[in-house]
Amino acid sequence: MSVSLASIALPMAAFALAASISPGPVNIVCLSSGTHYPIAKGFVFVTGATLGFVALFLAIGAGLYSLLSVAPLLEVLLRWAGIIFLLYLSYQLLQHDGRVQERGADNAPGFWAGAMMQWLNPKAWLASAAGIGAYTTANEPYLLWLFASLYLPICWLSLASWVYAGAFLKRYVHRPIILLTINRALAICLAASAIVLLIE
Repeated sequence: MSVSLASIALPMAAFALAASISPGPVNIVCLSSGTHYPIAKGFVFVTGATLGFVALFLAIGAGLYSLLSVAPLLEVLLRWAGIIFLLYLSYQLLQHDGRVQERGADNAPGFWAGAMMQWLNPKAWLASAAGIGAYTTANEPYLLWLFASLYLPICWLSLASWVYAGAFLKRYVHRPIILLTINRALAICLAASAIVLLIE
């Protein structure tokens, strides 16, 4: 018998919110973008990250995740690409001098950086697989599309809230040493994320 949409949509939405708003590499980049660039530029990154994740989510639902079990080299390459990308972003943060004025908008992480970051993040693959396994079934493919349609606005709004948090920090932080400290902390968080991927 088909699952009631009302009974499954709420837990799906709760899962999507928890997965999207909890701290992670993408959220950290959103926060950093808000502190250094115009909010509109942060939203471009958020849109790329959201659509990139939803595309990954649907691809995994269609069976892409099974490739990792039959092609171990793909998993290794994915892991190392993610590590290198996170370390690169960490290095970029370390280069900032702590001044609160906005950088040139052309340097802001953009749409494709957001999308690529999701596809290079093994944890995004695992979170997608876990959600799909918990809330969808092969016999009812519409559940996958329902889940993706819930993820789309929830993920975007969650990531956008991190951009706003960064903009708030920039507005009320006037001493370069404070923003410099924030940058160092964010860089350490990204590097730590890379290390976690390395040792897992």
